[in-house]
Amino acid sequence: MWLRLENDIMEKNELNKDAMGGTELLEMRLRSHLSNDLLDKFQIVCSRERAINPEKKRIFWAHDLAQDSEAKKALGGERYKNYDKIVFVSHWQQSMYQAYLGVPYSAGIVLRNGIELFESHVKPMDKIRLIYFSTPHRGLDILESVFSHMTKGGNNHDVELNVFSSFNLYGWAERDKPYKELFDLLDNHPQVNYNGSVTNDRIREELKRSHILAYPSTWPETSCLCLIESMCAGLTCVHSSLGALPETSMGITSMYAYTEQPNGHAHRFAAQLDADIKHIRNIHANDVPLVHNMRSHGIYDFNNIAREWEALLKSILTT
Repeated sequence: MWLRLENDIMEKNELNKDAMGGTELLEMRLRSHLSNDLLDKFQIVCSRERAINPEKKRIFWAHDLAQDSEAKKALGGERYKNYDKIVFVSHWQQSMYQAYLGVPYSAGIVLRNGIELFESHVKPMDKIRLIYFSTPHRGLDILESVFSHMTKGGNNHDVELNVFSSFNLYGWAERDKPYKELFDLLDNHPQVNYNGSVTNDRIREELKRSHILAYPSTWPETSCLCLIESMCAGLTCVHSSLGALPETSMGITSMYAYTEQPNGHAHRFAAQLDADIKHIRNIHANDVPLVHNMRSHGIYDFNNIAREWEALLKSILTT
């Protein structure tokens, strides 16, 4: 359970005031792990600067792309000097901020995103469950097309796709309108369970019984909590190599080379997804239980990441 403080340490604005996405989850995790006394000495701006508090030490916690207008407004033209430290969520992201905005490496530090760990669990063997739980503009159209093709004529009848996708996650319901046709296609497919936005607790329960993260990402992620949670829950993760996904995946996933060409992307994704479905089907046929993978836990355990945050904040106070 996340701790909510009466007075938010992180900055709220008109864009994130109703949001409950990855950035907001990370904010709550940080607040639940560090003392109020320590956090109260800092102004932590999550990606979107609205006002600078001259009475506090200042951290800019970058989650967005360097090309984002908010990043340029806050850090471009040497405005990064307004902050005691820029926290990046991946080395790829930091390199982009240096290249696009001129933020020197010495001004920043990489502190990875992290999660609360999953307890050990065994995957059910009644069917093969795929899951997608990101916003719809990050490759959901490719997934729908590939899955519909793979299940034609009764093929892959033992495979189920569970989709949790909506801009309601950020309080932006109006942005779902262009995706209504896509949502309808998913909703009408007999092997797809389409859902809108749900709580992270619900997602974590779904991950315990899921086998494959199906994520043909077309968005240059600066990190990826969907991938991190799926890896830590023991899923086989099928995803592109765009953005920071190669760094986040640590070489233990089913990653394929990204291409901007939609048909080519769909073919590459379909080939990898088909291979992993067959692999899991073979495991089930041999009655071998799938136990969740522990390899990524040390890296993405938020208990460890919170200690890195604490060390950073204390070091800023003493310099």
